[in-house]
This record gives sequence, structure tokens and C-alpha cells, in this order.
Amino acid sequence: MIRLIWTLSAHTRYYLRRYMSTNRLLDAIRRRPNLRWGIPTMLLAVPYLLIASICTNALDQGAPGWLHLVVLWSVWNAMKFIIMGPVSLVLLVRARVQEAVAWRRARNRHGTPPTTRLADAS
Repeated sequence: MIRLIWTLSAHTRYYLRRYMSTNRLLDAIRRRPNLRWGIPTMLLAVPYLLIASICTNALDQGAPGWLHLVVLWSVWNAMKFIIMGPVSLVLLVRARVQEAVAWRRARNRHGTPPTTRLADAS
């Protein structure tokens, strides 16, 4: 039974990672050249919060109960985008520190600074 649950959860995670647009966008932002877009990506949370607000108001006025799922979906996606801003800053700082250390080691090893950095400075 545990094996069945484990397999089901693995397949569900794979499906969500592969086909849901917000997850694909966040995966693209986590790549090194795109880390600088983490803070502007936080603005994408605004439409999701607007959707949640509209649906919540509609629910207060007697709309169908399935709109609770839309509210949950929109708040979850908004949280993902809000959290991605600070996470991308931490990842960007870590990547730049690693690049600086590698550049310094290459300079010390060869005596002259290399002509290009290891990664594009963004």
C-alpha cells in the first residue's frame, strides 16, 4: 500500500512539474541567467490575488461552492510567486559568490586575470 501511495505521489508531482505553467515559469527563473527576474516575478502574484478576491466576494453573495477551489488555487500560485522573489535573490547572491571565488582562483593559478568571466554577469 505504501508503494502504491509513493508511486501515485511521484507521478502526480511529475505531472504538475511538467505541465502546469506556473511551475514551468518558476523552474525557468531558477536557472542562473534568469535569477534576476525573481523580484519582478513577484508582481505576477497580483492577478492571482485579484482572482481570489473576486471569487471570495462572489462566494459571499451566494456563488457555487466549487469557487473555493479557485480561491485555493489562486492563493497557492500567488504564494509561489511571492516566495520566489527572495529565494531568487539568495540564489543569485550564492551564484555570484561562487563565480567570484572561481574567478579569483583562476586568476591566482595563472597569474593573470582570465579574459572572460565564467558566467555572464547579469
